[in-house]
Amino acid sequence: MNRVRVLLVVALALFAGHGVAAAPARKAPAPPPPAPLNFDALRAAIVDLMTTSGPRYPQGASFLERLDQLERAAAALPWSERERTFRALQREALLANPRLDFDRVLVVRRKLPSAPNPLTPVAMNALGLPSNHECNSSLNRTGFDNELAVLSLQAARTEAASAPARALPSLHRPPAGGYGGEVDLHWDADRLLFTQADATHWTVWEMRPDGSGLRQVSRLPEDVDAFDACYLPDGRVVFGATAAFQSVPCWHGARRVSNLYLMNADGSGVRQLCHDQDHDLHPSVLPSGQILFNRWDYTGINHIYLRELMAMNPDGTGQRALLGSNSWYPNSLYFTQPLPGAAPRLAGILSGYHGAHKMGQLLVIDASRGAEEHVGLVQRLSGRGEPIRPQISDVLVDEDWPKFLHPFPLTEKLLLVAAWPAPDRPWGIYLMDTFDNLVLVREEPGYALFEPVALEPRPRPPVIPDRIDPTRTDATVYLQDIHAGPGLKGVPRGTVTRLRVVAYHFGYPGLAGPDIIGRGGPWEVMRILGTVPLEADGSAHFTVPAGTPIALQPLDAEGKAVQLMRSWFTAMPGERVSCIGCHESSVRVPAPTYSLAASQPPRAIEPWLGPPRGFDFAREVQPVLDAHCVRCHDGTSTAPPDLRREELVEGYTGQLLSRLGVERMPPKMKAATGGRMRYTPAYDALVRYVRRVGIEDDVSLLTPGAYHADTSPLVQLLRKGHYGVALEAESWSRLVTW
Repeated sequence: MNRVRVLLVVALALFAGHGVAAAPARKAPAPPPPAPLNFDALRAAIVDLMTTSGPRYPQGASFLERLDQLERAAAALPWSERERTFRALQREALLANPRLDFDRVLVVRRKLPSAPNPLTPVAMNALGLPSNHECNSSLNRTGFDNELAVLSLQAARTEAASAPARALPSLHRPPAGGYGGEVDLHWDADRLLFTQADATHWTVWEMRPDGSGLRQVSRLPEDVDAFDACYLPDGRVVFGATAAFQSVPCWHGARRVSNLYLMNADGSGVRQLCHDQDHDLHPSVLPSGQILFNRWDYTGINHIYLRELMAMNPDGTGQRALLGSNSWYPNSLYFTQPLPGAAPRLAGILSGYHGAHKMGQLLVIDASRGAEEHVGLVQRLSGRGEPIRPQISDVLVDEDWPKFLHPFPLTEKLLLVAAWPAPDRPWGIYLMDTFDNLVLVREEPGYALFEPVALEPRPRPPVIPDRIDPTRTDATVYLQDIHAGPGLKGVPRGTVTRLRVVAYHFGYPGLAGPDIIGRGGPWEVMRILGTVPLEADGSAHFTVPAGTPIALQPLDAEGKAVQLMRSWFTAMPGERVSCIGCHESSVRVPAPTYSLAASQPPRAIEPWLGPPRGFDFAREVQPVLDAHCVRCHDGTSTAPPDLRREELVEGYTGQLLSRLGVERMPPKMKAATGGRMRYTPAYDALVRYVRRVGIEDDVSLLTPGAYHADTSPLVQLLRKGHYGVALEAESWSRLVTW
């Protein structure tokens, strides 16, 4: 896999003019070839059911005999008869699974849009599927013909799957064409949560499985959307909301961000759990009682490829990445659910960035195998015997069929799932097993059937007690040894003496994008809180503000960053966060060693040249230029570039943004600026001489020293002695920190 070539392609497509590319034009999808008749897969499933179920699967031997007979006669049969007979036997044998001892399956039934190309954004939005870089707030709230309905497995066994005679009983139809979906069933199966939208906003609702007891749960202001809710074992609810009033940076602030929040069962006690740059999606509960969710982040990382699977405790403590850190592949894993059984396995949907919305390949995942790249991806389930093929691609799954959504695991080997087998077929409800059998349960012409949920009780995970202290505004961080893990591989001990503590301040609607903070990045405001010392053994113990996205940078004796943390962690009030080292494995067990920092109380952050603040070139760097540079670089033609303050440079107009950047500017900003961003003349002149993280940088873990200040031509020039310029310590600190 040629990573250099991939980066070049990304740079050409996304970085020209420092803009973020819009979605490429889509052609109508071509139908896939017919799925093969996998006799081995069906035979393996039948044998497994006979072995594991015994007398509860009494027809197993008969199914095997009929399968053997069909396989022997297959070559002599016309393809249509061979396929029809095989599919009928497959459906009969697998619907006889004794695990399917329940009858009712809740589904979302939604009218398909009339569109010549069902993979256009307009068509997919009309299906209630926001793009992979948007949340529900980007969809129309109304205009849907949809309902929550009940499918009967007993009826499915006796009627044609693709032309059912009986209509599905309706549980609830949102009024006035509002959206209805995102269902979560309580473990007792006596109530369910779902999302509903009206002309004003998105809200979380609850009702009983018979359609009675309808009530609104979320009670947020009308300018805040709430959706994607999930019951917690203690009765509370975790849900997505736009209450942080942040916006998606690659959308130049034009789309709202959803973070995860906690509320009581009656909608009271709302508290923010995740303080993240971009969307937190699809929360579910692991057998441990922890919350599993998808997080998208790209502070200094290519924004197309990084969406980690995260886990945390229900109170927001213990947030950590399970899979996807520093990984080009998989792009994104949506609707992830735990598989029952002893193995820590999950089922999820692999999708891309542009292209198909939230849909894609159905995978079995085991994050204990490894957290990076494709190591934790165990198996692809497609009904076609296809392997996992790691690839770095923006539009990752558009050519893949079938496409999947909304897995609902029944056992470690069996799932209900929504599937779209071909462009000319509707979305239907299917059984999928790990032997790679895909069996249609029901589809309806003109309608999509989504979100299958077995209406039966399930074991409730354990309750994890809250560990926060709501009276506190801070948290503590303990680092055992910064040299543990690959982040500082090869860096001699003693090189790193301090840690810089940085807090991200994410952009508000209309005030985010690749050029708001600087030319071509960074994506976000970085507030320098200060530094803390590193002990001689590499340990550290210090306090940080709670509810704040924090990044750490290991510094050498000159205050230059040896490594960059291009992500963040967030601690809850009173939480004690601990890590073993720099980018160590999340499954690594710390060595039982004594550290110097552990024997001391947590240290307070030492300010950097004043109170915590966002780094601003005009405030932090321009004074250095005023003191040492502008006596020569004064705007005359004899000593370019002009390094004077902006107010002294007549006719300065700033930099014109890319076409997309101008198009997505808020109208008032566009009218006021003409599509130009005014930084400062000195910034424009010097930024080209500084090696820095760009908005589409390498996703992989950086080599230590990759962005050390000494790699910048500006620093190299000054260190050599530029016309006798000699900087004092504070001026050096300001420059290398920039």
